[in-house]
Amino acid sequence: MAQTGGERSDGGVYGSAVAAAGWQRGAAGRADLRPITDRMLDLAGIRPGHRVLDVAAGTGEQTLMAARRVGPDGFVLATDIADRMLAYLDETARNEGLTNVQTRLVDARLLELERVSFDAAICRLALMLIPERHKALTAIHRALKAGARFAAIVLSTAEKEPHISESLAIARRHLGLPPAPFEDPGMFALGDPAVLRSAFERSGFRDVAVEIVPSSQRFASVAAAMEHRRNSLPEMRPFLERMSEAERDAVWKEIETVIRRFEQSDGTVIVPTERLVAVGTK
Repeated sequence: MAQTGGERSDGGVYGSAVAAAGWQRGAAGRADLRPITDRMLDLAGIRPGHRVLDVAAGTGEQTLMAARRVGPDGFVLATDIADRMLAYLDETARNEGLTNVQTRLVDARLLELERVSFDAAICRLALMLIPERHKALTAIHRALKAGARFAAIVLSTAEKEPHISESLAIARRHLGLPPAPFEDPGMFALGDPAVLRSAFERSGFRDVAVEIVPSSQRFASVAAAMEHRRNSLPEMRPFLERMSEAERDAVWKEIETVIRRFEQSDGTVIVPTERLVAVGTK
């Protein structure tokens, strides 16, 4: 299934074998994303027989959901810069007998797709991380048919995602680094609805709407929540690689205190989150 296109990339922090394997192991901890992912697919207007573009698909949980919607007469093209992520997607699609999924290794900024060839496009939790985002959005817009829609999910602000922002701040502090400034691209770069809406509109999308979606991640225990944190935050890796084993242990111990703030009386952990889902029409 996998094809190459555009320029190769190592996939950044998500491109290593360790990061890809961890992300795949953490799939169960992303179960809370199913409702908002269904909402994204609804907003994109995905129906049986559609051709769908999934940008920065990663291991492609949303790709497979889209593939089931479009059915055997439809098609989903999943692109990403991390070949190991796409390898997991290929394997899962084969195991599920989904023959309507194709993957392509390509930088989102360098998408070279046939014009007006897709009925819908999606991007789940990656748009805020893409450098020179306007290039990617323009390429998506160009590939869509007139009247087709692009829908994307992004993280909210750092204040709404303390389990992520505080984990990264702890690692930075242990390295003697100051708190991270607002960065674009970055995890929280599109957390302001006005900024997200503007990114869509500047790329030619009309009738742009942004929804704020509160949710929560549920884990059976603190240990399960910590395992998910270790697997599903590759942005930690560059910091941890600069530390001794003792320093890494200290970082994880401090992060555990953050996670314990969300522990319930029965030992389960419920972590509040907030995401934004946006949609625009060509």
